[in-house]
Amino acid sequence: MQDLSRPDGPKIVAVANQKGGVGKTTTTINLAAALVERGLHVLVVDLDPQGNASTGLGIERSDRSQSSYELLVDDAALEDVIHSTGFDGLSIIPATVDLSSADIELVSNEKRSFLLHDALRQTAMDAFGWDYILVDCPPSLNLLTVNAMVAAHSILVPLQSEFFALEGLSQLMLTVREVRQTANPKLRIEGIVLTMFDRRNNLSQQVEADARDNLGDLVFDTKIPRNVRVSEAPSYALPVLSYDSNSQGAQAYRDLAKELISKNNKTSA
Repeated sequence: MQDLSRPDGPKIVAVANQKGGVGKTTTTINLAAALVERGLHVLVVDLDPQGNASTGLGIERSDRSQSSYELLVDDAALEDVIHSTGFDGLSIIPATVDLSSADIELVSNEKRSFLLHDALRQTAMDAFGWDYILVDCPPSLNLLTVNAMVAAHSILVPLQSEFFALEGLSQLMLTVREVRQTANPKLRIEGIVLTMFDRRNNLSQQVEADARDNLGDLVFDTKIPRNVRVSEAPSYALPVLSYDSNSQGAQAYRDLAKELISKNNKTSA
């Protein structure tokens, strides 16, 4: 059944964690697919030079002549950089390896931290009718991630269920605080989502307990399990919801989408 509850205008969520391998791109792709499945319209912005979100949604590298790099560096028009995917209601601004030099190229630009903010607030944006914009950030706290934080209403943090998982969050939180003080005072933490969770593993249980003790209600109830179908889906350029709709991973991302929508409905009420 479709849930047509919509945020007030496009809700921009940066999916960020400076640590690699925690499930940022997997969460971006599959959360987007789950939101679309509920009747919402979603734009994914790939800001990772590796471009894995773009590949995972079926955008060939040869088809990325207009990408998030051109949007930021060349001030390209939105209609030129937005690509359709094979899924109704889901589009993407893809990434290329050119983004890896963006920090250097933009350092002299006075508005270097606001480029994505301004690009996603062009008057042309209204015509697309997006409900959510999910920004897949690179695994670092560089200028690209700062652009995402300045542009976003909130940050979703995937947290791998492993030893030292919480230690890396302190630097992320410091960066969030700095962005609030200097550029985006309304930025908030959307939540922490535990990924690669194995309920049979004592370590996963301990990480969850530590996260909830330290972060309380910021931790989503939904946990993303370690699931082979989630790992396999990108090699077929599909979200797990399409690759194996009945898998535990697919259901977990549906639950995450439902929880995200519910949180936002309460916030706007």
